This record gives sequence, structure tokens and C-alpha cells, in this order.
Amino acid sequence: MVNIRDLLFRETAGLSEGARKRYWRESFIAYLYLVPATVILTLFHFFPIFYAFYVSLNKWSILQERFVGLSNYVRLVQDPEFWQSLVVTIYFAIGTVPLTLIISLFIAVLLFQNIVGRGIFRTVYFLPNITSVVAAAVVWGWIFNPQYGVINYFLNKIGWPSQQWLVEPTGIFELIGVKGFHLTSFPSWAAGPSLALVSIMIMSIWAGIGFNMIIYLAGLGNIPKELYEAARIDGANEWQVFRKITLPLLSPTTFFLLVISTIRSFQAFNQIYTMTIRNGPAGGPLNTTRVVTVLIYNLAFGGGAPKMGYAAAAAFILFGIILALTILQFRVAEQRVHYE
Repeated sequence: MVNIRDLLFRETAGLSEGARKRYWRESFIAYLYLVPATVILTLFHFFPIFYAFYVSLNKWSILQERFVGLSNYVRLVQDPEFWQSLVVTIYFAIGTVPLTLIISLFIAVLLFQNIVGRGIFRTVYFLPNITSVVAAAVVWGWIFNPQYGVINYFLNKIGWPSQQWLVEPTGIFELIGVKGFHLTSFPSWAAGPSLALVSIMIMSIWAGIGFNMIIYLAGLGNIPKELYEAARIDGANEWQVFRKITLPLLSPTTFFLLVISTIRSFQAFNQIYTMTIRNGPAGGPLNTTRVVTVLIYNLAFGGGAPKMGYAAAAAFILFGIILALTILQFRVAEQRVHYE
């Protein structure tokens, strides 16, 4: 049996009485400094998580609640609207994460060179990251407006027809294949994300480049210059230097950004809500931009009676999906990371 007294005084074994008192006094002060952060995390982080799980096990409202166990989770698994929202979320993640990483890396490599105005360009590309997502989404909503949007204005100038953008529910692959490739024999998801969702993806890529670029710049700064010099002395061209040195040594940075970007894409809400709410219910048109987070919002705060327990269950299922994807990324992608 473990002796608690031995555990408490193991750290002070061999110390004099004065040193022992000083140790316990310093430890007490250290723990005292941790109390405010612990209280804040408990009240505003851990308690809401456990309470939300409790709510998910109930048919819950502000005035009354009724315990229903796991029935909310069972209903969600059988709910076609939840699966449709999950497909839309996957479309959004696949359409934004890879492109954001590629574009960010390309810009970071360019801005890592010794060019005139490098600091100004870095600031310009980073500005979207510190801009309010809601404010930026409002501007992008105006850019993609079907009647007076900037993009349609320029399309008309070059002789192309106007597009409906944020109010177009047709899949992008189906739109592209109108002139010869039809998807009548394929499942509905094969039509691809709607043009409305693609419009939001463009805005999300624009907003995410700045953060990724800064992290890539930090990663590039940690690569020893001697490696580049040795490779060029051996006759390697710039593409070979990039492929054999830069990419492998940036793999920890890329892995970090991949995990973070995937989590963010599954949690995206602000830009989707802001860009779609002006044209009808959030997640329109025809729910083709209704990701899981928007579905949760609609369940909790949308029209009709609030379904708080059902929405909380959807939130925990989304948490489980994100956790599973993160573990999968660590199991698969981390094997390709070079830490030396």
C-alpha cells in the first residue's frame, strides 16, 4: 500500500528544515498562481462540456427536461439530414484544406526570397487572418452577389454569362458537364459540391492563407542554409532542391497545419452562416451549404421548437468524427514526417 506521507515528502528528502519550508512555501505560491486559470477553465470549459453531454441525453428545454438516454444519438445516425450535412462538411474540408496548404506554401516560398518589399507583401497576405470573418464574409457575399456582384460584372465584360453563385444549388461537376457529361447514372453526391458551397470555399481559402503562410515562413527559417548551398554545389536545380530538401524538412510544419486545418474545416460556421443567411435560411440553397455546424445551429436556434438535446448530440458526434480523423492523421501522416 502506498504511503501518502512518503509521496508528499519524497521531493524534500535530504533537505534541511529551512530548505524544506522554503520548498513548500514556493510550491504553495506556484499552485496559488494556477488557481485563477483552473477556475476559469473549469467554469467555462470543462463544466460546459460535461453539461452539454448531459443535455444530449435529454429531451431538453429551458423550462423542462426529460431523460431519453442515447435515443438522440440513435435518431441522428438514422437521420438523412445529418448524413447530408456530413457529406457537405466533407466536401468543404476536401475543397479547402489541400488548396489552402498548397497556395500557402507557394506564397511562403516566394516571400522567403530576398525581394524588394518582402515585409509589405507578408503583411498584405496576413491581413485576412486578422480580419473579422463576419466582416470579410459580408464583403465576399457582395462579390458573389448574382445581381450586382463584382465577379459577374467582370464575367459579363469578357462575354461570359452571369452565375448564380451563392443561390445556385447545382453541383459543380454537373455544371461543368452540362455540355456533354451528364450525371444521371451517378449518385447525387457525385455531382460535387454546389456552386454556392464552392463560392464559400473560395472565401475560406482566402481567409486561411495568411496563418498557414506565417507558419510555413517559420518552418523555412529553420532549415539550415548549408544544405541548400551543398545541394547547389553538387549541381541540383531549384526544383530538386525544393523536392529533396525543402519539402521533407517542412514535413513537420505541413503535418501540423494539416491537422489544424482539418479541425478548422469541420468546425467552420461563421463564413457559411453569414454568406447564406441573406438569401434564405442558413445553409441554403436547398441545404447544399449546410455543414454539420450549421445543422447544429438550426436545430438549437432555428425555426420551430428548439431541439437542444438533439443539437448537443450532433455536436458530440461531430467531436467524435474530428477526434477520429485527428487520430487517423497521426497514425498515417506522421509516418511520413521527417523531424531531423
